[in-house]
Amino acid sequence: MLSSFTTRSLHLFLYQHTNANTFFFFKLQSLHLLLRHLTTLNAFPNPTPQNGAVAPTKDDYFSAIHHVTNIVRRDHYMERTLNKLRIAVDSELVYRILRACSASGTESLRFFNWARTRHLTYKPTTLEIEELVKTLARTKKYESMWKILKSMQTHHGLTLSQETLCFIIQEYGKHGLIDQAVELFNRAPKTFNCLQSVEVYNALLFSLCQAKLFHGAYALVRRLIRKGLVPNKMTYSILVNAWCSNGKMKEAQLFLEEMSEKGFNPPVRGRDLLVDGLLNAGYIEAAKDMVRKMVKQSCAPDVSTFNALIEAICKCGEVEFCIDLYWEATGLGLCPDINTYKVLIPAVSKVGRIDEAFKLLHNSIEDGHIPFPSLYAPIIKGMCRNGQFDDAFCFFSEMKVVGHPPNRPVYTMLITMSGRGGRFVEAANYLMEMTEFGLMPISRCFDLVTDGLKNSGKHDLAKRIEQLEVSLRGT
Repeated sequence: MLSSFTTRSLHLFLYQHTNANTFFFFKLQSLHLLLRHLTTLNAFPNPTPQNGAVAPTKDDYFSAIHHVTNIVRRDHYMERTLNKLRIAVDSELVYRILRACSASGTESLRFFNWARTRHLTYKPTTLEIEELVKTLARTKKYESMWKILKSMQTHHGLTLSQETLCFIIQEYGKHGLIDQAVELFNRAPKTFNCLQSVEVYNALLFSLCQAKLFHGAYALVRRLIRKGLVPNKMTYSILVNAWCSNGKMKEAQLFLEEMSEKGFNPPVRGRDLLVDGLLNAGYIEAAKDMVRKMVKQSCAPDVSTFNALIEAICKCGEVEFCIDLYWEATGLGLCPDINTYKVLIPAVSKVGRIDEAFKLLHNSIEDGHIPFPSLYAPIIKGMCRNGQFDDAFCFFSEMKVVGHPPNRPVYTMLITMSGRGGRFVEAANYLMEMTEFGLMPISRCFDLVTDGLKNSGKHDLAKRIEQLEVSLRGT
């Protein structure tokens, strides 16, 4: 049933706890790991090896977690197998395994019960219990979920956080259990001592919209206002997205206008919310038409809305429209952020508009952004595709001075493109340069450069590259 995973690292971590000093170290470590802010073994010094034993490392720890996770997911006789592993169970270990088994509700519950009953020193905390509750809600194990919640309150004195409460309400909505979502919403103040905040209202609003109960959702918003709460951006977005996804543009517009008349202005402009709703619903052409109307009326969209729009349009291949829209919007006062350039520059470079890509890059530099590899690498690749290798090499040298240092993918791309263009000497130079910066080239780069140098008669340089590969890989 299980693959043979009993390697040296697992033996170290799973079976070395018989040593008294090591066992004391992991118990001391578990006290720190009961904190909600989880850390890794790097935060704690390794125990001093005794009697020649090797102290477990961070890799051993995560190998053990991976091994136990596979047991929980796949072993029909999970408890019997886990009992054979003499492993120190603490809060972090349980949490990490439960998180890794988030799609296995029954198996996660069995593991949690095993950890709680077989290890009396382990005391469950809110962190792992809420993770288990989310898993059970996600996999529709509601009866087991409520038993855990009841045990959480009566035996451990723990309370349910607002975030987990909202998650359960939303899961009820996704699974079409609206009555249960409404019941949990109403019981929240008394049962879980959790106030009905705007976030809790938004969770129920999401559930109602999932079931397309728009009248009930609108009534819930009115109730929220009567309770003295103020709708936030998420409140507006949930309703507008739901209406737009069902083709109810007019209702969405009327809702935003009514909220504005009552003095509850959305955190962003109403038309931006409508554009976001159309994009989320997949109506790209309708979103484009709305943005065109906004631009004609000398009204630039919000930068986050603009970024979402151009990203969706670029995926459809209409890069020219995005370029024109960018210049029109910036002329109306739109202030692009770094995400704008992260979308536009690669898209423009891919279609061969290198001059336009340079303009965008220079605009980003003028806005105070330092070029990083994912911005200038697409330009270099586009220039190489157009056969402008000398210009690409000069531009790369400039970016090494004014931009962020190139990373391994940039060098790999540059070596590959140089090799495809027959510039094997330059490819060899970049390969040696990246090793000087501590970046390990992939095997394909070595093969490409050495074969190209040999075919072009550069046997001495090819031999040096082979020697470099041997020295780096040790083979």
